[in-house]
Amino acid sequence: MKKISSLLIVLLLSVVFTAACGNETGDQKAGEGTQEKAADQSIKVKDALGDEMTMESEPERIISLIPSNTEILFELGLGEEVVGVTDFDNYPEEAASKEKIGGMEFNVEKIISLNPDLVLAHESTAVSAKEGLDQLRDSGINVFVIRDTQKIKEVYTIIENIGKLTGKTKEADQLVSSMKDDLQELKAKAEEVEEKKKVYVEVAPAPDIYSTGDNTFINEMLELINAENALKGQEGWIAVNQEEVIAANPDVIITTYGYYNDKSKAQVMERAGWEGINSVKNEHVYDVHSDLVTRTGPRLVEGVEEIAKSVYPEIFTE
Repeated sequence: MKKISSLLIVLLLSVVFTAACGNETGDQKAGEGTQEKAADQSIKVKDALGDEMTMESEPERIISLIPSNTEILFELGLGEEVVGVTDFDNYPEEAASKEKIGGMEFNVEKIISLNPDLVLAHESTAVSAKEGLDQLRDSGINVFVIRDTQKIKEVYTIIENIGKLTGKTKEADQLVSSMKDDLQELKAKAEEVEEKKKVYVEVAPAPDIYSTGDNTFINEMLELINAENALKGQEGWIAVNQEEVIAANPDVIITTYGYYNDKSKAQVMERAGWEGINSVKNEHVYDVHSDLVTRTGPRLVEGVEEIAKSVYPEIFTE
């Protein structure tokens, strides 16, 4: 089965889908998340590329090159410090008032003119944007590359690492603890499921239909709520063979592009050959906002809850 990267999904849906991450203690990739405090109290951290960055003091002007980082910064109480975001940043509302620095192809000159202390970049574009990131470094700007990830537990490390870099360690710990508690509560509710449902999730519409397989946030979310991925056993973001979906006969279909395409449900319901699928016959076709299930930030918990309500409304809808 042909695979597709998170970055290509971004292009298909015209939103930024990816995430940011650090590493778990004791099992770190390329040294990312490794922190040591020198005698002068400066913080040294290795990023996703293994490059060490030293922060001599808490940053006062921060630019985010991906929406998920922006959401984390605001959640940690750093909205005032954020001086620049991408064209795709749409949450929280306050992000709309920040200076825009472009999309995946960011404006180097604009970033430099904003005089940031810290730029939070992302591993998915670190190679394609290497020249621009090097220009920022050459200008004396601290650039920290966040690792791409598709695991909820690694999102906790993302938040913790951003907290370390910005002097918000306590706030980051509290946020992570809150997320873990909320997810545990949802998982406990899912134990009430008596008959596991099969779910097909569509992340890009026809003609080039894509879904989600193993090692993605959405697959992990389905497992967490005690549901079965209709296309399990396939890796990452996958091109869909419609015959596979018909044969799988899912009980529920979830789309994640309705925010950008208000006809998402109708397109699925009217798709030729799908009229015999149980979810279509029973009109169990729903949409969940893509940002809630793809951005590596605090709102992933909301994404799990929205999927749970769609799949098992009798359990998760009060």
